[in-house]
Amino acid sequence: MTAPIEPAGAAGGAPVLEIRGAVKRFGAVTALAGVDLTVGHRQVVGLLGDNGAGKSTLIKAITGVHQLDEGKILLDGREVTVDAPTTARAHGIEAVYQDLALFDNLDVVTNLYLGHELTRPRGLRGLGWLDRRAMQRDAQERLEKLQVHLPDLRGHVGLMSGGQRQAIAVARACAFASRILILDEPTAALGVRETRNVLDTVRRLPEDHDISVILISHNMDHVVQVCDDAVVMRQGRVVGTAVPSPETVEDIVGMIVGAKEGAGQKGRSA
Repeated sequence: MTAPIEPAGAAGGAPVLEIRGAVKRFGAVTALAGVDLTVGHRQVVGLLGDNGAGKSTLIKAITGVHQLDEGKILLDGREVTVDAPTTARAHGIEAVYQDLALFDNLDVVTNLYLGHELTRPRGLRGLGWLDRRAMQRDAQERLEKLQVHLPDLRGHVGLMSGGQRQAIAVARACAFASRILILDEPTAALGVRETRNVLDTVRRLPEDHDISVILISHNMDHVVQVCDDAVVMRQGRVVGTAVPSPETVEDIVGMIVGAKEGAGQKGRSA
């Protein structure tokens, strides 16, 4: 397991994450054309835009899946290089994508700690046995903190509901995120009760776990409920920001569809 890189401290109140002038090209296609993004400490930022706006490319640059051709990534005011997903994780950045990346044939505990297994020493060669009991105890504590209640941690994930699976994926990311959690359409295909549970979890994360959240969503009601700020992208650029509220929904939707270029530039900065 990669050792976590401790936050250097937010010098002068620096935001937890800054993206400056991000450019990413795929051949002749420019997916990101000078994107700036700021995420404050303990803040939930909605990243909005139509399909093809550049949202996925941006979060994959933040998580090390793609490397920027130009631009900078700063964490707590310090420029960093994020050249692989393992590097992003070492910086305390985790993501939950729409496919959840869970193994249906494995149980909850194994899914939570896959790649981060807890061990106890065995012999003098530095090898160890898997400490199944410690992982199960730790998993139970983490799920309880997120107010997630599962009938059996030994049950196969493939037999669980969509909301339970989503909760497991979020719990796994929270277990190893110390700075930023990125959620890509976390309520897609969930029922009403399961959606409410996910949104409640997103609300609690900043204060309870000291984690900032980037939320990608097409559901404006959800954005209004949980996000402190909304950043709208279109055609690889940021076209506007707004504080989500019932009064600003029309402006935000206008920016998404291109009816109000640059509108909604109101409210606090991230």
